[in-house]
Amino acid sequence: MDYSNSIGFTYDWSVVLRVLSALLLGFAIGLEREMTNKYAGLRTNILVCIGACIFTIISIYGFPEVTVISGQEFGTRDTARVAAQVVTGIGFIGGGTVLRHGATVFGLTTAATLWVSAAVGMACGAGMYSVAVIATVLSILVLVSVRFFERDILISSTKNTRRLKVNISCENEKSSKIYDYLIENYTSLREISKKMNKDESLTKINVILDVTGRNPIQSMYKTFQKIDGIESISIQEFVE
Repeated sequence: MDYSNSIGFTYDWSVVLRVLSALLLGFAIGLEREMTNKYAGLRTNILVCIGACIFTIISIYGFPEVTVISGQEFGTRDTARVAAQVVTGIGFIGGGTVLRHGATVFGLTTAATLWVSAAVGMACGAGMYSVAVIATVLSILVLVSVRFFERDILISSTKNTRRLKVNISCENEKSSKIYDYLIENYTSLREISKKMNKDESLTKINVILDVTGRNPIQSMYKTFQKIDGIESISIQEFVE
């Protein structure tokens, strides 16, 4: 029996529509990731969505219901066996987007987005367009709205905490006052050190601290500009 065209002519345009819908919905999800400069952007989400769609189509139509060899029938198809592997297989790609930097883990949302893209692709492959569209719209709404919620409402959240390294050069006679000011006003100090150069008139104070809020670096610059005795200051994110 020839299975080279087992889908049949009646399914051709349906298959094309399913793949195209997976492409468009994968593009919609990937666009949000691309605009936020995430590791898995447009191409990754589109390819995951199309791949899941094709695997689902293959699972549904690619295997005959009954295999006939020499007049004997052997087994029936299981339409879920290929598509089911997408659910677990996508974990390998998702795992590749998760990175750990010190105590902070990045990429979990991107990995979850790829998982959703695979689900949307499977829905397209199964012809469940309404489910695919609803899932895409809700996913984009969650990605966008929750990001604004975390930034504007949950200002003190650990996700908004940034570790900064501050290097201060100040006058020797005022270094103790500045040193005490830092200890009293920044309770999240991780490290602080003071080094006085006898041959120079400046003392160097190095600080590593955690801060929260909007634009913490700009806020700290404005705060330290008001402190008398500081000659120069540099603030940058601390990389372990």
